Amino acid sequence: MTTVTFRTEGERITGFDSQGHSGYAEEGSDIVCAAITSAIRLVDATINDVLGLAASVKVRESDASISFRLPGGLSPTAESTCQSLLTGLMVYFVQLRDEYPDNIEVLEEE
Repeated sequence: MTTVTFRTEGERITGFDSQGHSGYAEEGSDIVCAAITSAIRLVDATINDVLGLAASVKVRESDASISFRLPGGLSPTAESTCQSLLTGLMVYFVQLRDEYPDNIEVLEEE
């Protein structure tokens, strides 16, 4: 099962951690894992490459984990955009969990 934990400070989503394989199918054929990875890559590319912000992204192949953290001190516009992206990611993962409850878990921790 993949566990995605969104990290928050008050109302602000500061990032997330994703860990584990979904176990829906064999590696290379796992549509749940592909959906999770694709969504994370889209948010990463938008925040880091399109907006040019320096979010921290750490990937560890050994335990199938990704850690993503927003930088502090963002402009109000950048902060609003990032919060919209991360909130959308959370909503997407909750919908995915509703479809595949044995394969993805979504948590929120302050």
